[in-house]
Amino acid sequence: MAKKPNGTLSLFQDLTHALPGVPFDLSAIDPADRRLASSDKDHDKQRVDALAIQLDDLQNLFFADKRYAMLVVLQGMDTSGKDGTLRAVFGRMSPLGVRTVAWRAPNTEERAHDPLWRIHKALPAKGELVVFNRSHYEDVLVPVVGKTISARETALRYARINDFERSLAETGTVIVKFMLHISKGEQRQRLQARLDDPTKRWKFDPADLEARKQWGAYQRAYADAISATGTPWAPWMVVPADSKTHRNLVVATALEARLRAMDLRFPPPAPELQGIVVR
Repeated sequence: MAKKPNGTLSLFQDLTHALPGVPFDLSAIDPADRRLASSDKDHDKQRVDALAIQLDDLQNLFFADKRYAMLVVLQGMDTSGKDGTLRAVFGRMSPLGVRTVAWRAPNTEERAHDPLWRIHKALPAKGELVVFNRSHYEDVLVPVVGKTISARETALRYARINDFERSLAETGTVIVKFMLHISKGEQRQRLQARLDDPTKRWKFDPADLEARKQWGAYQRAYADAISATGTPWAPWMVVPADSKTHRNLVVATALEARLRAMDLRFPPPAPELQGIVVR
């Protein structure tokens, strides 16, 4: 797959930077792409599990190193697999130093502030890895599709997000953004499966059907947001997610590679510990 001329990673392309006025074509990425998968689904699940164990080891080192913080963003249409990715990829990590934040529609207090106000309070500390299940990008998706903000306000929000993420990156926060990309047909099957399974019916939200009617508008909103906010300091990776196993494999592989590239190391022992023998 050819490189995109912006800050988006399609699978494992090299990092590139966003170019003003160059749109991102989300439709060029096939949600059913399974290029990282093998013909053996069980084998691929074992690969994901092995990567999850490696991620636990790396997270332990990340927590001890404490030179960086990491923010992982999971975005995607309803049923794209944000919860499933959390379980499969991050489920082996120790609660020590790992935290998940699930974002919902802003409440009354949050709406009285700038859209990024509530985000600041949930950011990772040094040594901590935080996963956003949805994120600050909801504020340039839902209002855009609902036409409750103007084109000017949308552009201003993109600019604020870029400045916000650049400030985080400059002060030691590594930002990894995944857009879990599923097809409309796959979403239909997953929504129906929720309705048909009594143990999953509680997860079904009738509002998802209303959002589904605006599928095209959401796809355009995602493409525009990716175009505007794919940057060298906070690039996007669009993950083909019709296959749950392939989705998990891509996210786990990308995250493992990102952590290994950081040259993490344990801090030197305190001098006063030299020669101590526990009896």
